[in-house]
Amino acid sequence: MEACNETLNPARRSWVNTANLSDTDFPIQNLPFGRFRTRLGEPWRIGVAIGDQVLDLKAAGLIDHAEMKQLLTMNKEDRVALRVAISNGLKENEPINRDVFEKALIHQSSIEMGMPCDVGDYTDFYVGIHHATAVGKLFRPDNPLLPNYKWVPIGYHGRSSTLNVSGTSFARPCGQVKTPESDAPTFQPSARLDFELEIGVVIGKGNPQGHPISIEDAENHIFGLTLFNDWSARDIQAWEYQPLGPFLSKNFASTLSPWIVTTEALSPFRQPFKRADGEPQPLPYLSSDANNQQGAFDVKLEVLIQTTAMREAGLPFERISYSNFSEAAYWTVAQMVTHHTVNGCSLQAGDLFGSGTLSGPQPDQAGSLLELTHGGKQSIALSNGETRTFLQDGDAIALKGWCEKTGAVRIGFGECIATVTPSFFP
Repeated sequence: MEACNETLNPARRSWVNTANLSDTDFPIQNLPFGRFRTRLGEPWRIGVAIGDQVLDLKAAGLIDHAEMKQLLTMNKEDRVALRVAISNGLKENEPINRDVFEKALIHQSSIEMGMPCDVGDYTDFYVGIHHATAVGKLFRPDNPLLPNYKWVPIGYHGRSSTLNVSGTSFARPCGQVKTPESDAPTFQPSARLDFELEIGVVIGKGNPQGHPISIEDAENHIFGLTLFNDWSARDIQAWEYQPLGPFLSKNFASTLSPWIVTTEALSPFRQPFKRADGEPQPLPYLSSDANNQQGAFDVKLEVLIQTTAMREAGLPFERISYSNFSEAAYWTVAQMVTHHTVNGCSLQAGDLFGSGTLSGPQPDQAGSLLELTHGGKQSIALSNGETRTFLQDGDAIALKGWCEKTGAVRIGFGECIATVTPSFFP
């Protein structure tokens, strides 16, 4: 762990000059993992982002395989040793094997990024208490939070087959929609398409079925975090969600950023997990001293939009919301892992958790259009004169995330971006 701390030293710089820029997401203190290729059809390679470059780990002699699952299942000591070796080869002063590393570097503009890992199972949680409260008020003004919310980390199982890497467009979904005024539903493209600002949690080492992961051990099963957009068709959702919850309204597309920021890189940005006075404390199986002391992640988040008109006019993405993981989440990542397995459920390397929508406490910190527009009743205004209640065809949404504080180097997550295309049906 002492060697790992040196990789986080804010004074450490890289001979890759773009990694030393103040606004880069990928300084030498970050070193996130992802999969890439240089041409269509070739196998995916494993790389680490450094400035505007990617280091091919196999070409650099750091691994002898191209299987992300082998990295995900590394024990803590081996993973730290790999991080140290990467950092020592990229550091500015007396780098180790610089000549080999230089040959293994490829500019990010010349590669295609893939899904950061093969996702076998995907579970979406609902840990954003401000989102849960705001949405609850839309439908249950007198009782926005159901009684179990503050006792159970709520979640549902999603569909991994429609998880897409950032940059992948998707078609507007269709399904059954029923308005309050109609006697029967209609089949149509969703008219209330929405984004959801989330964090993705990538599982590293799994657990055998019937062997729950304790809250004390949960951190050893978390490889890292990504950005995650769980697109939602609100009109389809309103008709289908009772009694079993989301189905077609959620499983048509979800977007994941291509880089996994490891828990080691995030360690300077951990925060205490505290419940406000008067809130129920977690049951004992969801509580530990370590989780109380540093269970939260201080990740700043924002949502940006670029419409077709903005794109054609050469206008950049425009921010429409911002938030923070630690302020938005009622449950920690470790608590999600422990609760998911407490009944004997088995997790596997590469499994993905979505945090649920991470809205902040203020109206302009909402992590979905459903909240920003008060259920579609009040449109938001964009700087070019356009308005939105829900997403239109051609709209692109970008999620960004980063960590920064005094005494540490800023690190980022890259982009999580996708564009809505027209429905397959008229």
